Amino acid sequence: MKQIGIDAIITIVVQLGFIWVTFKGLQELHFERLFRQVPKALPLMKVLLSIAIGYGCASFFMSFFSSLQNLGYLLK
Repeated sequence: MKQIGIDAIITIVVQLGFIWVTFKGLQELHFERLFRQVPKALPLMKVLLSIAIGYGCASFFMSFFSSLQNLGYLLK
């Protein structure tokens, strides 16, 4: 049970880290230039887009490292 808790903490930290990095990256893109009138929901769109991209990237990396870890069972 302790291992499951540790895995959950690692997963949450990695997902939040990727979401934060994605959010900081999206801050550097100036979406305001694409619109004549800036929509009021643009900050919300940036947050939701960073969550979607960050979660996808974190899921990929967690799955990749899990597969690498399980690859060791093939060699035993």
